[in-house]
Amino acid sequence: MKQFIDFIPLILFFIVYKLEPRIVELAGQSFTFGGIFSATAVLILASLLVYGALFLIQRRLEKGQWITLLACLVFGGMTLTFHSETFLKWKAPVVNWLFALGFAASQFIGDRPLIQRILGHAVSLPAPLWTRLNLAWVAFFVFSGCANLFVAFTFHEFWVDFKVFGSLGMTVLFLVGQGVFLARHMHEHGTDPAAKPKD
Repeated sequence: MKQFIDFIPLILFFIVYKLEPRIVELAGQSFTFGGIFSATAVLILASLLVYGALFLIQRRLEKGQWITLLACLVFGGMTLTFHSETFLKWKAPVVNWLFALGFAASQFIGDRPLIQRILGHAVSLPAPLWTRLNLAWVAFFVFSGCANLFVAFTFHEFWVDFKVFGSLGMTVLFLVGQGVFLARHMHEHGTDPAAKPKD
């Protein structure tokens, strides 16, 4: 669910991006609505609203959510300031690689891999399987970042479509694969007391 919440601002971004640019009057001011720059403004506003609402409900944000929000503000803000979409094209690769770095670092920092800290309250697995699953997330984020970067700077006309639906599709496929992996090994090791997460 947390993964899909991140796509709400992206979907709104996509809708505005696809609109034919038009002049809109608001509070006596004229604005262009539609196209990359107004879509970027909507992305920033939607991210602030979505994560602001989550913060009010949960009284906190996950580290990954802070990274996503800050990246949106930084890269989106630079896109609007310098009127260049190049900055926004780097947002998805950088965020994915930061996530990959976080999952990789958790192999050496702390007593448990990051994926076990996220899912350990609900799933019991032996330590080697948590390590494999954590490394799978590292590989996924590295691949996702590289795929976004390649499409953004190679297929300019498709990069927004891929940013939204390509990333969503990759995430869904990976989560389905993770579900199959977990279901199989929960059946095999579900009664293993050594697999229980530490307090």
